[in-house]
Amino acid sequence: MLGNNKLIAKNTVFLYFRMLLVLAVTLYTSRVTLEILGVDDLGIYETVGGAVTFLAFLSNALGTGTSRFITFEMGKAKPRLNEMFATVRVAHIVLGLFVVIAGEAFGLWFLYNKLVIPPDRLNAAVFAFHMSMAATFFQITQVPYNSSIVAHERMNVYAYISILEVILKLAIVFALKAFSHDKLEIYAILMCIVTIQVLLVYRIYCRKTFEETRSGLLFDKGIFREVAAFSTWNLLSSSAASLADQGVTVVTGMFFLPGVAGVRSLALKVSRMLNQFVGNFRTAVNPQIVKKYAAGDLDGSKKLTLDSTLLTYFLLLLLVVPLFLLIDPVLLIWLGEVPEGLNSFVQLALIQGLFQSIDLSLYAPIYAKGRIKENAIISPLFDFIQLPIVFVLFTLGYPPIVLAIVATASYAVLAVVIKPIIVHKIVGYSYKEIMLIILRCMIVTVLSSILPAAAAFFIDVNTIVGFIAILIVSLISVSAVVWFVGIDKQMKNMLLGSIRLRRNGNKES
Repeated sequence: MLGNNKLIAKNTVFLYFRMLLVLAVTLYTSRVTLEILGVDDLGIYETVGGAVTFLAFLSNALGTGTSRFITFEMGKAKPRLNEMFATVRVAHIVLGLFVVIAGEAFGLWFLYNKLVIPPDRLNAAVFAFHMSMAATFFQITQVPYNSSIVAHERMNVYAYISILEVILKLAIVFALKAFSHDKLEIYAILMCIVTIQVLLVYRIYCRKTFEETRSGLLFDKGIFREVAAFSTWNLLSSSAASLADQGVTVVTGMFFLPGVAGVRSLALKVSRMLNQFVGNFRTAVNPQIVKKYAAGDLDGSKKLTLDSTLLTYFLLLLLVVPLFLLIDPVLLIWLGEVPEGLNSFVQLALIQGLFQSIDLSLYAPIYAKGRIKENAIISPLFDFIQLPIVFVLFTLGYPPIVLAIVATASYAVLAVVIKPIIVHKIVGYSYKEIMLIILRCMIVTVLSSILPAAAAFFIDVNTIVGFIAILIVSLISVSAVVWFVGIDKQMKNMLLGSIRLRRNGNKES
């Protein structure tokens, strides 16, 4: 057990190092991109890219199935990794071609007829759309290779390549200054080039390291039917999530000028960073949950799921509390000039991220079992319903912030009410145990926020001293409440045991 904990801890350290560096570079890149492109061109790129990303939900669905089945095969006594990888690779190539054809046919019509784009920027928007479509094809064909790295738990490689990707994206932002041509078009070209470069690095590493990635273009109908059956239901969930995210971005572009979409795109960057933060820990722990389930260790899989749900939430809370209270100076440091209304968008994104961490964590046992039909039918309703609600509210004249309110409320109901019922019914976990975990998360959130919120009320957070004071108070408050209230004695011993094991390992080396 401690050996598995050490592996999880080691992978988490790699992914957190990646997250911190990626976060810093991404925030700075966003600031420079905003300065060079301007809020309107940034909004155009995000809106056009949103239409492309929506079409790519097919890849997300099949990609989730790919990762699950490769990991599950590794937990078996006699895995069929070569046949599995070869089959899903062919499937992704075919899927990529389908997405490109469908995207070019539907996407251009939508861009010309539905989006609110200034006439003088229409040609640049169309060009950016084509580049985004090309990048999407390469991203789809890359999914099996990423799944192999995660299944083999080579998180250090995953971290290093991700760091390379954000550094390249930072480089292209500075490269924009060297071109006199249309900045939006150059930005779209360079982003596509970065996608291809990262793809090549992943593939070269995988082919040199994992035998199954060197298999030919085989196609096993039985394996494909097995993966497709899983992915068909996951397709509904992925399409709903894409509608909730990118669909709302497109709808925003139908009612407001590109500047509004640009503001929302900045808030979405924060939301995605939170999801990446959660994903770092989930990526490190989920393979162990799946492998334990595949090996028949159901109790071990359950305990790891519940414990990791708590730890995932608490690790995110450690970021959310200070960011929520320091939102104005943080945005000022990040962007220099803060677009109107962005602070409210980001604060709601922080709250939404906490609920999403519970939802994502409780999906792990459903994912491990492979029975996602019920979840794919029920959960997406809370994603699908966001689009018509936002559309109606915009039609009635409500401001853009309502879309963030609707999303936050939707994820709250999904995480606290719906997902525990699904896990109880499908996987057989005790409903009481799940709700106690969620209740503990809520109690820790309230208790750990009282002192920092009171301090922020009396201290000016816009001064250096005030900023540092609130940051320190928030970190101490959250850490203390988590240790004394959030985790039990058994989990404390497990964490201390992992630390001791890692320390002893370092001494031996």
